[in-house]
Amino acid sequence: MLLLAAAMFTLNWRSANASPKAYFYDASKGELFVADANAIPPIRGIDNDEEDGVRAVVVADDPADKKSRRIAYLERYAPELKRNMEEARAKNSEPMIPREGIQALRFVRRERDKEWFPMISAEGQRIVNEWTAPGPDGRSPVVCTP
Repeated sequence: MLLLAAAMFTLNWRSANASPKAYFYDASKGELFVADANAIPPIRGIDNDEEDGVRAVVVADDPADKKSRRIAYLERYAPELKRNMEEARAKNSEPMIPREGIQALRFVRRERDKEWFPMISAEGQRIVNEWTAPGPDGRSPVVCTP
């Protein structure tokens, strides 16, 4: 019983202390993968050392049905924003770029698009919001996590 109790404690402790996970998309491989949700995109992808892993917002009409999951949009940060955020994290401080500037340095696109758009642009806002429209059954999609 002592071994069982120790095993249960270890499993619960690991899951409680595990960092949250998020979906990322390897642009060169064209495939979803899971990484630390606190990672600042782009990150190293799954097939090489290239930083082509971008955050993927995955949605589904029924989150329990993994086959219905799809990519709503992809997100990456400009190099100067990524660098600034990493420096701030290392120093445990706020980013030096003001909040308004941060939004201008975040880029989004649909999976099939080639061009990235600033999140604050009209097209960026369209991309970020278009997945929220209810489907034929009247239900709105839900964001999925790994």
